[in-house]
Amino acid sequence: MDGGAQDTAPSARGPIKIWLSNNKEEVAWGTAMAEAWNKAHADQKITVEEIPAGKTSEEVISAAITAGNAPCLVFNTAPAAVPQFQKQGGLVPLSDFADGASYIEARTGQAATQYKSPDGKYYQLPWKSNPVMIFYNKEVFKKAGIDSENPPLSTYEEFLATSRKLVSSGAAEAAIYPAPSGEFFQSWFDFYPLFAAETDGKQLVEGGKAQFDSPEGHRVAAFWKTLYDEKLAPKEKYNGDAFADGKAAMSIVGPWAVAVYGEKIDWGVAPLPTSTGKPAASVKTFSDAKNVAMYSACRNRATAWDVLKFATSKEQDGALLEATGQMPLRQNLPATYGDYFAKNPDYVTFADQAARTVEVPNVPNSITIWQTFRDAYSSAVIFGTTPPAEAFKAARDKIDALARQA
Repeated sequence: MDGGAQDTAPSARGPIKIWLSNNKEEVAWGTAMAEAWNKAHADQKITVEEIPAGKTSEEVISAAITAGNAPCLVFNTAPAAVPQFQKQGGLVPLSDFADGASYIEARTGQAATQYKSPDGKYYQLPWKSNPVMIFYNKEVFKKAGIDSENPPLSTYEEFLATSRKLVSSGAAEAAIYPAPSGEFFQSWFDFYPLFAAETDGKQLVEGGKAQFDSPEGHRVAAFWKTLYDEKLAPKEKYNGDAFADGKAAMSIVGPWAVAVYGEKIDWGVAPLPTSTGKPAASVKTFSDAKNVAMYSACRNRATAWDVLKFATSKEQDGALLEATGQMPLRQNLPATYGDYFAKNPDYVTFADQAARTVEVPNVPNSITIWQTFRDAYSSAVIFGTTPPAEAFKAARDKIDALARQA
């Protein structure tokens, strides 16, 4: 963008382009949202596209930033990628709009602070979360002779005993089957949710220091290592959905799964286990949030900001909830959408859990930090090639150095 266009962009209005994920329910919501906006704003029309195909959305967006052709808004911005996109100069600070910070904080409440960047500004609007919990197959539990309405899963000891019974009885090949592959984000669905629960909400990095090389972190690692060592969780990658395909009795997933598994599996949901069996009402988990960011290639930023507020209004958040079952990052969800939750009781547990979520830390080198952790975790916990204490200490030292780099 040339200098003159850059100067006028914050107040400019006109057509904008937005990208959505390829989730069909989200695409349907986004298309309807854009149609509603376009009817009232003929001179500021939204063009909707799915994020172009690529290895990951993050790589596609990063390439678009480099090429200078990113859309105005992406409704699928991963919080872990925000530091990288910000470093590339690819994001517009939403706090620079007169009502930017106040709008975000009024909508999301105290949880919004997790999404601030180190410079104190918001480069992402907290949009929706999928607070992960333990999904379990009631039929498989019954087959193993385990209480399927109140299964013993709250402590590590109970969870392991239940897992052993599920497998030894022949009811399931695996008790639980998180992806054992090495991508940076896989720890969000095995180690990190349980770490959030065990520590009452610590992030992987806080105050520029890694937090996982701690008694709590080692307890979580030992729990997972036992599952792998006893072959209750397989070490081989499964091509497909192990829970949906009946290979695993449990899975760590968020409310998106209700629509996916709803008719196929008689499922139940339980809070994450902790070493002491904390009450469900106090257990925290990973948010698995996707947010919205405005990209610096955008010329008509005043329109983009208005669209961002329109798309996250009470009405549109309600439409998103209806269409996807994903939880808007909005205060007082159960009360705000009481009719929806009355009609859809399966989602009430997730709405309650959505008030107790932990985000990935907003720190420099975020993705490299997660990859460093994943490599250490895989070596120590999944494959047992390095003692966990040694692997975690080495990863901690590397991550502390990465977190200090601006």
